[in-house]
Amino acid sequence: MFIRRRKGWEIRESEATPESLFFDRRTLLKGGAVAAAAVGLGLREAFAAPDPSLALYPAKRNEAFTLDRPVTPETVNSHYNNFYEFGSGKDIFDAAQALKIRPWSIKIDGLIEKPQTIAIDDLVKAMPLEERLYRHRCVEAWAMAVPWTGFPLRALIEAAQPLASAKYVRFETFLDRVMAPGQRQFWYPWPYVEGLTMAEAANDLAFLVTGAYGKPLGKQFGAPLRLATPWKYGFKSIKSITRISFVEERPKTFWEQLGPSEYGFWANVNPAVPHPRWSQASEEVLGSRERRPTQIFNGYGDYVAGLYAGLENERLFI
Repeated sequence: MFIRRRKGWEIRESEATPESLFFDRRTLLKGGAVAAAAVGLGLREAFAAPDPSLALYPAKRNEAFTLDRPVTPETVNSHYNNFYEFGSGKDIFDAAQALKIRPWSIKIDGLIEKPQTIAIDDLVKAMPLEERLYRHRCVEAWAMAVPWTGFPLRALIEAAQPLASAKYVRFETFLDRVMAPGQRQFWYPWPYVEGLTMAEAANDLAFLVTGAYGKPLGKQFGAPLRLATPWKYGFKSIKSITRISFVEERPKTFWEQLGPSEYGFWANVNPAVPHPRWSQASEEVLGSRERRPTQIFNGYGDYVAGLYAGLENERLFI
């Protein structure tokens, strides 16, 4: 008679997990692994509610604004951003997804006839959206080219009806130290504040941005509303705006408070005026190995040079 002795690792067939349950468990584990990987890759937004303004994009391109270089690939641009509210590194894509952009309102106040607080979706629907191709030049001597969608700042100014006593437009971003870990760093003068003269704000180039690359603005770009002033260094283009005020006195801006010898109010691009710690004569074009000579006013002198006549004693280029 043959007597079979089970090895130590063997179990009775009756004790084995049924095949159907095994495969159900494997499917569950596989799904969990995929979800975990998605979070690790920064794809959490895939599970978020769609942007209420999605149907407004892509907007028609304004062909008056052209480029002398290719548009920077979105994959490059979206992972090379300054957004100090979420960290001092460049790849803040994942960290910026903590930004809560709905509900979101913008307060428009100060020396105007029609102060109001308006929800971002109502503002976007009320304004004439268009796409513009703009160069973007950082004070750190790198550059990119971006297809922004939005509307001229001038359109908002006309709707607000500023008084004659309004000399500047002051912009302010959100303040939420729980949501934005960078705002817990007490040595920064939060919230981020920027400003333009009324003449600069009414210029054809000054643009309030609500989208990029044919869709609503990504959080890492400063959703849901940011400024684009392409003749100035990038730190002037404030992100995630919550307040726009018309004021008589020149605003004390974020970087001006931190380092007035390096980051002034005007911040116009000029290759002949170096930053105190590096040259501005050339710029690295992101997404390529190209280095280009820097252009005065970032190449937009025909639009803006006249704004600065009579201001020769001002430090226009830091």
